[in-house]
Amino acid sequence: MARLNDNYLKLAAGYLFPEISRRMNVFTAANPDADIIKLGIGDVVLPLSSSVRQAMHDAIDEMATPDGFRGYGPSEGYDFLREAIAENDFGSRGVRIDPSEIYASDGSKCDSANIQEIFADDSTLAVSDPVYPVYVDTNVMAGRTGAPDENGRYAGIEYLPCSEETNFMPALPDKPVDFVYLCSPNNPTGTVATKEELTKWVDWARANESIILFDAAYERFITEDHLPHSIYEIEGARECAIEFRSFSKTAGFTGIRCAYIVIPEELNGRDSGGDLVPVSKLWARRTNTKFNGISYPVQRGAEAIYSASGAKEVQANIDYYMANASLIKDGLSAAGFTTYGGVNAPYVWLKTPDGKDSWQFFDELLTKTNVVGTPGSGFGAYGEGYFRLSAFGVREKVEEAITRITKNFG
Repeated sequence: MARLNDNYLKLAAGYLFPEISRRMNVFTAANPDADIIKLGIGDVVLPLSSSVRQAMHDAIDEMATPDGFRGYGPSEGYDFLREAIAENDFGSRGVRIDPSEIYASDGSKCDSANIQEIFADDSTLAVSDPVYPVYVDTNVMAGRTGAPDENGRYAGIEYLPCSEETNFMPALPDKPVDFVYLCSPNNPTGTVATKEELTKWVDWARANESIILFDAAYERFITEDHLPHSIYEIEGARECAIEFRSFSKTAGFTGIRCAYIVIPEELNGRDSGGDLVPVSKLWARRTNTKFNGISYPVQRGAEAIYSASGAKEVQANIDYYMANASLIKDGLSAAGFTTYGGVNAPYVWLKTPDGKDSWQFFDELLTKTNVVGTPGSGFGAYGEGYFRLSAFGVREKVEEAITRITKNFG
């Protein structure tokens, strides 16, 4: 009989979001008339913008002609998209990124999961706590950890606590690690690293020959001008950081799938003999071996968000979601909840009332208000006692959710 990868068996429970769906389905089966409002999983609700739709339609029509048909495209992405990204996402902020350093992909979740493949099996890593579960689970699957303890923490991972006392920002590791995951704007807490904070991380990474895996999937939601959108706005970051970006939440591509990863040419790691090796060389090899690229129509759709009309449409969607975030944050605060985030990110992080644990509050919120959110404990031990609500909802539903919460908890 075929042998299985025992590392998968270390995973303590089901992935967070399927567990939310399971509990919701059980409740719905018992209460079929309940009007469930979902503010848990961060999926978008607004349709694709007209510029994106038109670009994709045009690309399909182009593919229907002998001269315009395309088969396999470049695994790293078409030049037209990589050039648009380099100019608009980075050049516009004075950041130098060459299009050749950009690799189009099918999502930041996939990239943040797959990036660990290029590191040695015995590499050491650090994550903030609470944390996006994918960072941890994929390293467990790869065999870099021991079994979880009673708090769900895995031996072999250095956890960096993020609490009210630290303003939900992680402290630097107290020992060198090979790579560390940072997320800003943060999922789940909604906090954003300042330039000063990122400078400390870059200086630390360069001094310790560590690599920062910087998840900036929500950077377009930053509203305060002084906050950095990219780690490459920090001097020296090209020598120590990989950045992930996504079109999923910004342009509504959760069901279309398009994102990208940036790996600067200056970024090196060491092989088993201690020699320097460009990290991009390994990622390019992996990409060309395991990936056939994003479809041509999707990449044309992604390109369209950088047009004058596309940029306005995307910003309108972002403004819509951030208005939702303000409604949630202000409504909860008025009801007596302690809240964080919701200003530079589409997530509101709240303290559960009366000392309830996260899943207790999940069940109580679902039962009393028929509103679904995300338990903070699903993001790590330091997420216990907190709860995440997503601003990705229809305005009327968000308003109704806040009315229900205020009525039952205010």
